[in-house]
Amino acid sequence: MLYRPFGQSDFHVSALGFGTMRLPTRSADNKDVDEDLVIAMIRYAIDHGVNYVDSAYPYHGGIGEVVTGKALQDGYRQKVRLATKLPCFLVKEQADFDRLLHEQLKRLDTDYLDYYLLHSVKDYVWEHMQSLRVLDWAEKRMADGKFGGLGFSFHDRFEVFQQMLNDYPDWQVAQIYLNFMTAEQEAGLDGLRLAHERGIATVIMGPIWGGLLTKELPREMTAVYESAPLKRKPAEWALAWLWNQPEVSVVLSGMSTMEQVVENVAWSGKYGVRSLTPKDLAVLEQVKSSYERLNPIACTDCGYCLPCPSGVNIPRVFNTYNIAVAQNDLERQRFAYQNFIIGVQQADKCIQCGDCEEICPQHLPIREWLTKVHDTLGK
Repeated sequence: MLYRPFGQSDFHVSALGFGTMRLPTRSADNKDVDEDLVIAMIRYAIDHGVNYVDSAYPYHGGIGEVVTGKALQDGYRQKVRLATKLPCFLVKEQADFDRLLHEQLKRLDTDYLDYYLLHSVKDYVWEHMQSLRVLDWAEKRMADGKFGGLGFSFHDRFEVFQQMLNDYPDWQVAQIYLNFMTAEQEAGLDGLRLAHERGIATVIMGPIWGGLLTKELPREMTAVYESAPLKRKPAEWALAWLWNQPEVSVVLSGMSTMEQVVENVAWSGKYGVRSLTPKDLAVLEQVKSSYERLNPIACTDCGYCLPCPSGVNIPRVFNTYNIAVAQNDLERQRFAYQNFIIGVQQADKCIQCGDCEEICPQHLPIREWLTKVHDTLGK
């Protein structure tokens, strides 16, 4: 395991952090977490050098924090820095800050957090948090020893990111969505570098783009990887690109299998700052160009848009369309759409309410795409 500076603190963080958004489940129910497997996975990662664990209030319907807390028993809590996030969407009044924090400490079975992050901040979320004086509250709770440092996870434009850093000079953690496909989106590389300049630890989420960079890759993308002199799995390429950036503190991976944990831990000991060659970077530029041509909808299947008020299965609809384009297989995907995505799950059931677009981390024009998908696959 390689370690990197964590902002201006004296803490050196493992290159790989354990993200708990995509834990393994025993069934299609997101809350049906495979507890024994999760505990084994998290403890394997810690035993092999991982010292940063990230959770959040809504992960797995609240079960994510509970299982994470169980995994950190038996002395494992003392081996890691633990971060979780304030669910800003549930905060209606100042009293909610303490209520939610106490609930999360109980779920995680711990007396304190190393870092507490405002979750999924956008411009209007930040305005709302400021109106409730969240910074004053946070300063008091840090003084009380409830958490060690304040941060935020971010899903908006670079200009909003820049404003947040200007509004509060004492952020300790900025968690941003970044991979080689999204370097110019949201905070992007510009935000990464700005936070680093300000001495803020940078935590990376979405390194595999919600799995899009590893599953059902178009043939053209696969051919680019296969042409590279040094053979790597797509996930390894994506993680290596991030570890190549000197401004990155830690890369979170939402691991769902023990195999992924073992692989990611091994890779985290191979790649440091500027470990990729110009030829390596050229391969990733080719992959990016191929993907952008062949996968028109940049949906990561994060599930934030669900449940849809009308029942539309937005991620599945989009994935079906992307496969049709990428594999040049319109007829088979039209059959799949009409026979396996049935009833209210189809795109034409969208009532154009726009709720999904307000919370989509990728800022997709979901309503427009739903119309286009149904026009293409539903007839």
